[in-house]
Order: sequence, then structure tokens, then C-alpha cells
Amino acid sequence: ILLSAFLALTLTPALCATLLRPHQPDRSKGGCFSAWFNARFHRLASFYASGLGFVLKRTGRMMLLYTALCLALYAGLSSLPSSFLPDEDQGYFMSSIQLPSDATMQRTLKVVQRFEDEIAARQAVESNIMILGFGFSGSGQNSAMAFTTLKDWKNREGATAQGEAEYIQSSMESVPDAVTMSLLPPAISDMGTSSGFTWYLQDRGGKGYPALKKAADELVKRANQSHLLNDVYIDGLPEGSSLMLNVDREKAEAMGVSFDEINQTITVATGSSYVNDYTNNGRVQQVIVQADAPYRMQPEQLLTLSVKNRSGRMLPLAAFVTLSWNVAPQQLNRYQGYPAIRISGSAAAGESTGSAIMAMEKLADHLPAGFAGEWAGSSLQEKQSASQLPGLIILSVLVVFMVLAALYESWSIPFAVMLVVPLGLLGAVVAVTVANMTNDVFFKVGLITLIGLSAKNAILIVEFARQLMSQGMNVVDATLLASTQRLRPILMTSLAFTLGVVPLMLASGASDTTQHALGTGVFGGMISATVLAIFFVPVFFVMITRCIKQRRKGENTPRHIK
Repeated sequence: ILLSAFLALTLTPALCATLLRPHQPDRSKGGCFSAWFNARFHRLASFYASGLGFVLKRTGRMMLLYTALCLALYAGLSSLPSSFLPDEDQGYFMSSIQLPSDATMQRTLKVVQRFEDEIAARQAVESNIMILGFGFSGSGQNSAMAFTTLKDWKNREGATAQGEAEYIQSSMESVPDAVTMSLLPPAISDMGTSSGFTWYLQDRGGKGYPALKKAADELVKRANQSHLLNDVYIDGLPEGSSLMLNVDREKAEAMGVSFDEINQTITVATGSSYVNDYTNNGRVQQVIVQADAPYRMQPEQLLTLSVKNRSGRMLPLAAFVTLSWNVAPQQLNRYQGYPAIRISGSAAAGESTGSAIMAMEKLADHLPAGFAGEWAGSSLQEKQSASQLPGLIILSVLVVFMVLAALYESWSIPFAVMLVVPLGLLGAVVAVTVANMTNDVFFKVGLITLIGLSAKNAILIVEFARQLMSQGMNVVDATLLASTQRLRPILMTSLAFTLGVVPLMLASGASDTTQHALGTGVFGGMISATVLAIFFVPVFFVMITRCIKQRRKGENTPRHIK
């Protein structure tokens, strides 16, 4: 914008002086096409002038129509599905493979081979990288991760990353005891690990993990029954068999063994511990203490470890420790200080992420007492950005209004310009609704852009009408003449900008979804801001000018003092 303004004030006058020539009335310019175009444009201008004269005689009805359009804008914005950022086709997708906790590496490898066979059969796939023992939910021999890269957009023959991910996930559903989730990467890399939403179920009442897990399972079950949600699951490692060491603390204390000493002995034997450094042939090496592998492979071998009591005697752990097996979580999460379980999912086909967020919040209203939820990642940003839209629009309108107030040295005249803004926003909402798109960040950027573009057309009429009024014309005649003479530049500049965003609407390939979100709203907004503004701006200017004159007339009328 700054560069455009600089060029308009510096380079454009020089180009006009160089390229433009004086017009000779007795000589036609432009040939047949120019004559044909001018004849039809003059006919359009005459039709517009007669229509505008009809409208200016019915300003009251036009204001009622304007009120109805504003109500339609409010209803359209309220009903428009919301989202944060569109899920772009970034040329690859990710897949997470999770088997039961007791699955061996051999079982995981068989599932991975089946996955690779499915990937190899897809024509749109360029390459695939598998990682064993790791996944977004956690690490273990029952986890695997895949990063699948697709061919260039022009070589896919219509295939998309979303379509390929859905196909792979559906084809892997027949694999027993394996859960495969194929997802697109997040729109912003630092906001989560994949597309979709992330929600944490928190234990705020101290109910314990079993109650938290039960509430999460029930919530996921009800969420998958909703027609607004899809693929809702607990994002984490499944529960698995765990070895419990039951310490008889009273017996250990009677033998002079502290609980900390027991923990340290088990930690050193199974997990190693750093002692110090020593010099070996001129090199500094570390001393690491750990039980030798053959003596720490079986559970019963833990009981043979010895621990020192307060008297310095070595006592076996079997004297006060017993072993037992049970099922326990393999990972414990906390979110905002509370024990939590992470739940991930996505919106159903044809639904927005905003609808999915509202559906999850309604389901969370039926949670047992002591449990609540919080959003994370892009879902949290979407919640925050949705509440910021009214403030952004108000701030943008206020900035434009203050600039116009300084330009016209009046607090009233800028209203004739700013009242046209809702007309541009209405066109954007209608265009996005017809295109079945959502109210995302790029649509909001388009709305803010339309505030300035809508005001631009209104300024052309208001400024010229004020100049004619300063020459002695009445407000209606000045407005009618200004609107008619400014019709060509208004239509030409608006048409140029509108056609300029058509490539955004029709874009294909990388980032096409983002371009559609921005271009569609601006395209519809410019059409409505142009078609409606050329009739409503004169009405606004006439009404406000009359109100100013009546107020000044009332102030100048002598008052009788009793």
C-alpha cells in the first residue's frame, strides 16, 4: 500500500504528462471498440442517473433497506461456520500406528509391512519413510510412525493429501489389534503435531486416574457417535502390564532401611547412575554404575539386590519387598497443573472445526463433577481468534473514520463514507456462504481489507459532491452530478481489483485453499460494495448533509428569553 501510494504521487503524474495528449473533439479516439464501449457506458450512466434520482427521493425507504441489509449481515456472520486455518495440501501426510502395549516388535513390523504395501500401490505417492518404536502418542516397540511424501501437484492427476490419508486409514482398518491414524500436518508447525483438534480432559477434583480414564472413555464413545465429529480418540499410549514393587515400609523401617535407599538401589541397578570421571590414557572417561544385563532381565532378580541399612549391613530386597503384576498407564500427562488425558479428533466431512469445538464443549457439559477440559494447540488459537474479530473490525473502522474526520474537518461527513462498510462485508459473507467455506483467519483478513476498499469508492463521490456544493449547488443536484461523473472511475477501479483476485479464487496446487479463502471473500465484497455503494453512498451523504444543515439552522435561530 505504501509503495502504491508513493508511485501514485510521484511516478503517475510523470507518466500522465508523457503519455497523455490533448483531446480533440472533432476526432474520434480508440477506434470502433472505444466508440461501441463509450456508447453503451453512456447508456448505463443515463440509466444510473435516472435510477439514482428515483432513489434520492426515497431516502427513508432506502435507510429501511439498509437496516435490513445490516441485519442480514449480522445473521450471516453469526451462522457462518468458523475455523482457524484451512487444512492445506502440503504435499505429504503422517500416519501413526499403535498396537496393544504387550505387542512385540515382530507384530509391529508385520503391520508396518502391510502399511508399506498399501502405500506402494498408490500412484500419487513419491516416497515413504517409516520410523519404528516412535509415535506422536509415545515411544515403544508397539509404536510406529510414517511420513508419506506425494508427487508434485501437477503429477497427481487430482489426488490430494487428504484423500490419500483417508484411503490409507480406511485400508488399514482391517488389520487386527492395530490402530492407524493418517493425518495432515498442522497449518502452523508449532501448533500441535497434526491437523484436527486437541483437547485435554483434566482431573480438577482429585478423583484419581481410574475415574479420569473412565470419564475419557465415555466422552470418546459419545463423541464418535456425534455426526459433527470424526476419529475422536485418546491420544496416548494404551495401558499395559506393569510390575509393581510393594514395599512393606514398617518392616523396612524396623530393619533400618529407608525408602530413599530402596529407590536409589533399584534406580542404579536398572537404570544406571553417574559416579565420577577418571583419566585413561590421556582421555577423560565417565564411571557409570549399573547391574550387568544378565542380572536385571527377570523380575525375580530384583529381589536379589541388596540394600544397606543404617548399621551398614547389606539386606536383600526380598526381606521387605514383594512383586505383583497389574495393568497401569504407561504415561501420565498433566496440563495446566492438573492430571489430564489428551483427546484428539477432527471435524466430520463437510463440517468446520468451529462446529467440532462446539460439539466437544456440549459433550463436556455432561462430564461427572470434578472433571473439566481445556483446548490446546490450534484449537485454543481458534477460540481466541474468534473472540477478536469484533474488536479488529471496530478498530479498523475507527482508524479509517479518524483519518476521514481529519480530511473533511468534520465528525459528520465521514459517516456517509463509513456507512458503506457493512455493504461490502455483506457481499463477502454471501460469497463465502455460497462457496461453502468457513470464517477463518484469511477471511477475517479479507474483511479488514474490504473496509478500506469500500471506503475508497465512497470517498470518490463524497469528495466531488462537497466540491460542487462549495460552488453553490444544492445537496441533491451536487450529489447526483458527482455520482454520475464519478461512476466511470468507480466501476473501472473496482473492476480492476475484482478481476485481480480472480486468480486467487481459481488457484490450484500449493496453498490453493488459503488463496480461495482470501480471494472469495474479497471478490464478493468488492461486487456488493460497488453495486450497492453507488446507490447508498449518495443517500447517506444527502441525509447527513441535511441533518447538519437542520442542526445549524436550529442553533442560529433566535431564542426568546422570558
